[in-house]
Amino acid sequence: MMKLLVTGGHGFLGGHLLAQLGRMDDVEAGVFSSVELDLRDPSATQDYFFDYKPDAVIHLAARVGGIEFNKTRHAEQLRDNTLMLFNVLEACRSSGCGKLVLCGSVCAYASNAPVPFSEDTGLFCGPPEETVLGYGSAKRMFITAAQAYRKQYGLKSCVPVLANLYGPGDSFDPSSCHVIPAMIRRFSEALAEGRDELVFWGTGRASREFLYSGDAARVIAECLARDIELPFNVGSGEEVTMSELAGAVAREAGYSGRIRWDVSKPDGHPRRKLDLTRFSTIFPEFTPTPLQIGLKLTVEFFIKHFHKKGLKELRLPANNANLR
Repeated sequence: MMKLLVTGGHGFLGGHLLAQLGRMDDVEAGVFSSVELDLRDPSATQDYFFDYKPDAVIHLAARVGGIEFNKTRHAEQLRDNTLMLFNVLEACRSSGCGKLVLCGSVCAYASNAPVPFSEDTGLFCGPPEETVLGYGSAKRMFITAAQAYRKQYGLKSCVPVLANLYGPGDSFDPSSCHVIPAMIRRFSEALAEGRDELVFWGTGRASREFLYSGDAARVIAECLARDIELPFNVGSGEEVTMSELAGAVAREAGYSGRIRWDVSKPDGHPRRKLDLTRFSTIFPEFTPTPLQIGLKLTVEFFIKHFHKKGLKELRLPANNANLR
């Protein structure tokens, strides 16, 4: 029986991961809250790991927020996420933990990285995109630190680099939610208020790649049984423009009004897509959840847990600046 410790186990991705681990008979997973353990505290982290004595650790815990938080708190993002990273690494090393999975992010890629983003050419060719400079730099450090601790201490660690996540359990809070849950909220409000037009920022031509949270959980769980030395992208392989995404979300939400694009507002990056060549070699049998199905499940979650409780508590700001 593998004794596993999951940091950030109470978060969005953590919930999906624990559900996946619950189907594995040979894994005993432990979680903790930030009240029980502040991973920024090195002594407390060491004590907790020595007491729990994990065979393996999956590190999901992160300090991250919406676009305004990310843009204005670069130093906090860099400091807190880097502190947690090295405290976890040191605790794993000193407590004798044999395996560590560090969950990376597409935010680590350089703003000038060639598309599709390749692990070999796109991660260190320039700084991360300006709005995620602190967070992206910390996530980039995951890759360097994992390689350094493997070489010097023999710690078997791997770094799956995840595309933008979405799915049931996601945040619909306007201060932290990303494009898919934000669109779901806006279309739901428009329906409730009888509005027949919604305006989104940009041209609608910018493209993104999204990864269903349950798929990310499956890959992370599989990492426990594999020794994967190089960082590897994890995505759906399905690239979609913002216009196409808005149309798909509208259909699932039941909104039939007009969608208009304010071209005076920025698109953000024109294109984001991951190169999945390495991933396909490591996980040749993996089949991702199609975006249409993932959106349906996410909208159903929203309706069940939020919409029926009344949209007055779910007011969105006038614009959708957080959608990028």
